[in-house]
Amino acid sequence: MASSPHLPMSLFKSKKRVADHGEVFTPPWMVEAMLDLVKDETERIDSRFLEPACGSGNFLVRILQRKLAAVELKFAKSDFERRNYALLALMCTYGIELLADNISECRANMLEILADYLAVEESDDIYRAAFYVLSQNLVHGDAMKMQTSDGQPIIFAEWGYLGKGKFQRRDFRLDILTQMAAMTEEGSLFAQLGKHDVFNPTKTYPPMTVSALASAVLGNAPKGAV
Repeated sequence: MASSPHLPMSLFKSKKRVADHGEVFTPPWMVEAMLDLVKDETERIDSRFLEPACGSGNFLVRILQRKLAAVELKFAKSDFERRNYALLALMCTYGIELLADNISECRANMLEILADYLAVEESDDIYRAAFYVLSQNLVHGDAMKMQTSDGQPIIFAEWGYLGKGKFQRRDFRLDILTQMAAMTEEGSLFAQLGKHDVFNPTKTYPPMTVSALASAVLGNAPKGAV
C-alpha cells in the first residue's frame, strides 16, 4: 500500500507513516459493512469490542454510536439510567494504538460522541468519569507485543453496571486473556477447566459511583482494589 499512487489522501496521514507503520485508515463504507456482519452485537449495550489497531477510532466511534442508539431506545424515559447505560456502552469499547497522536485523537473522538449524546460539559461528573474510563480502555501500546508504550503488560478493565448508579471493575492482563482460546479448545489439557479456574483478575475493585470515577481524573485512583 505504501507505494500505491492511487491511495486516497483521506485514508492516510502521510506516505512516511504508511511506509513506517502500515498506517491506512478504513473507509466509512467498509466500517459499516464489517460492523453489519455482527450487527446484533454492535447494538447490544454491554457487548465488548477490542480494536487492536484503533487509529483515531473509525470502528470504535461507530460501535459507540450504535450502542448509544440502543441506549436511547431502551432508556429514553429515564435520564438517570440513560446516563449510566451510556457510560456502560463506552466502558465496553477497547482499543490499542501504536502511535501517540492517534490514541489521543481516538480518546477525544469517543469522548465527544458521548458528551454530545448526553449534552454534558467538561465540568459534569459523567464527562470526567468517561475521560477516566477512556484513559484505561484506550491504550497507547503495541498489540502484537501486548505491551504499553513504556513496555508494561497491557491491562484492561472489565466494567459492569450493577444498577443504582454503581459500577464494578476488575482488571485483567491482555496476554493472559488471549490464552483463553487455547486453554478452552476441545481436546486440550485445559478443556475441562472453567474460566474461573484460569482467568483471575489482577485486581478487583469495590463498587464505584460515577462521582468516584470522575475523581480518578484528578489522580485519585479508585481505592480498595484487591
